[in-house]
Amino acid sequence: MEKKKLQIWIPLLLSLSMVAGMFIGFKLRDSFTGTSFFFIQKPKAIEEVLNLIEKNYVDDVDINKLSDTAIQAMLSKLDPHSTFISADELEDVNAEIDGSFYGIGIEFDLFDDTLYVLQALNDGPAEKAGIQSGDKFIKVNGIPVSGKKMETDSIRKIIRGERGSMLKTEILRNGKKIELSVKRDMIPLNSVEAAFMLDRETGYIRLDKFSSQTYREFMTGLDSLKKLGMKKLIFDLRNNGGGILDEAVEIADEFLDGDKLITYTEGKHSPKKEYRCRRTGQFEKGALVVLADETSASASEVILGALQDWKRATIIGRRSFGKGLVQEQYELSNRSALRLTVARYYTPLGRSIQRSYANGGKAYYDEIEKRINGGEDSLKIINHKDSSGKKLFVHGGIMPDIYIDADTAKFSNAVNMLFSNGIIRQAAFLIFKENPAIKSAYKTPTDFINGFMLTNQHMQLLQQLAQKDSINIGIITEAQKAEIAKYIKANIARHLWYDNGYYEVLNKTDKDVLKALEVLK
Repeated sequence: MEKKKLQIWIPLLLSLSMVAGMFIGFKLRDSFTGTSFFFIQKPKAIEEVLNLIEKNYVDDVDINKLSDTAIQAMLSKLDPHSTFISADELEDVNAEIDGSFYGIGIEFDLFDDTLYVLQALNDGPAEKAGIQSGDKFIKVNGIPVSGKKMETDSIRKIIRGERGSMLKTEILRNGKKIELSVKRDMIPLNSVEAAFMLDRETGYIRLDKFSSQTYREFMTGLDSLKKLGMKKLIFDLRNNGGGILDEAVEIADEFLDGDKLITYTEGKHSPKKEYRCRRTGQFEKGALVVLADETSASASEVILGALQDWKRATIIGRRSFGKGLVQEQYELSNRSALRLTVARYYTPLGRSIQRSYANGGKAYYDEIEKRINGGEDSLKIINHKDSSGKKLFVHGGIMPDIYIDADTAKFSNAVNMLFSNGIIRQAAFLIFKENPAIKSAYKTPTDFINGFMLTNQHMQLLQQLAQKDSINIGIITEAQKAEIAKYIKANIARHLWYDNGYYEVLNKTDKDVLKALEVLK
């Protein structure tokens, strides 16, 4: 009897167990996104399309490049700063972030299909091997690099390589062929372009990016200037497109006291994170001016916003770029990378300075050109005040405390072509190379600034170089010619004293720097 009852209940219990299992399974399915219960997951539409193209398309297709294009198309629907980095580009991008790469340490350029050494890095591998400014490269590792059309990127890839590996070169110097071997080593991509004294009390530091080495470089420059008696500082962030946020925070900490808030970040998937001062800074009290323009972006604006909100510095120049977004870089399986916007950052008073990108990437970047050519626009959305009641600009960058118009003399098409085609740099190199007495005639940048003048012969050389590229400099105004002459002279100074010499020449007539010196008196 008991056996019969058991036989009746077993099927019912099994049925109930199966129903319960199915119910639990459906519930579990709902708790895991992207999974299916009882069914094989379907491929995403983008995968289906790529598979169909690979299997059925009429012609051969590089499916990897096509995939990269598809990713870029997706990102174009997001903000302008979320970008895809191909495997070919990633090495150079990472070198910028790391602040170094492995190479031989030369600055080079191509003139008339000839690879010239403009400079050998001081105490770098190339200089140690005997390579000098003005040398012509004929072959590199047996590959001809002279008398043939080559792209700069192709040459760079040949020169760079693993640390400790050898690069064999054949160069031409004063008509004589010389073979030299150079051992590759770590080459810094310096963030601090210049650090020198403008007068007995005023130092000048120019920063062009924020890499993983930037704070260390900045502190080296700051310490050296303090030892020379610096009591006032002009900190130049013009043309600085940003970089690593943490490095900007560390530098801001050197100017602000206490535990002041420097910035904070927040995003839909990124909880609010505050960045505050953590230590006694090395320049918390000295008079400070920061130079900015429409190309000062991102990490630069973190510093600008913090110093302006806390009234620590006078900002001189033009409205900054207006990038208030934070990106993180994610390495992908095919050795490419995705740089994705994950948060917004805010100034201590809560300002978001991100410009609108609602009209797409082209309009977003074109707005900068309109500012330069048309002067500062009338956009003054103000909804923040500092502790003294001063109105502060938001939604489109950091507005300087003292506004100075852009010098439009150097922005005509003809002048722009002289710069972009490398003709200014080439003219300076040839003048320097053909006048070896310059090296011994001037001992300091100040001697050079006061003593060296460009001649009519030098300007005729510029005209000849311009004609090769079909650039008509006959239409260039006298003001533009003076601007060109200044940059030729600065580039000659760079051959003598590296970037310090270059900026010492430019700063002598730089309106922003001159105004900063006036403010600091």
